[in-house]
Amino acid sequence: MAQLSTIPSTATGRAMPQLPLRDLHLPPEIGAWPLAPGWWLLIGLLVLLMTAALLLARFRQRRRLRRLALLQLETLKDLHGRELAAALSYLLRQAALCHFSPQQVAGLSGEAWLRFLDTPFADHPFSTGCGRCLQDAPYRPHVDIDEARLLELCRDWLKKLPPQSGPPRRSR
Repeated sequence: MAQLSTIPSTATGRAMPQLPLRDLHLPPEIGAWPLAPGWWLLIGLLVLLMTAALLLARFRQRRRLRRLALLQLETLKDLHGRELAAALSYLLRQAALCHFSPQQVAGLSGEAWLRFLDTPFADHPFSTGCGRCLQDAPYRPHVDIDEARLLELCRDWLKKLPPQSGPPRRSR
């Protein structure tokens, strides 16, 4: 039986014509850039969440001192007369110094202080109403004041404080 020849034709001595073939070209490697749309969406969502968290933290911090002042006001309910007037005056001054510049508040006394306290109100309750007792009640030996109304007025004033601007100042 005759065997079939498996020898390539170049072995027979005949030259094969050269074909114009090129090497195999592989596609470029897949890189990390540009990102797929899903990653852009995730990055945008993370930026939004971080921004919202920072704004919420800033919002809460700016109102923290107001909340503390309102809590301190609740502890003053047990005081009466002259002691109450002195404690309320001190609390309002502390809150004002925390929410306004010291140049604007620190030097105020007497009528100027009462006018400053009246600024959020249209009816001027500190200069003409029950809040007027804060001017001289702490210095009188016996004073008769409407404690419930005065506490409510001070609570309203604390609630109308503007948000604290900038970082909280530390007391020395």
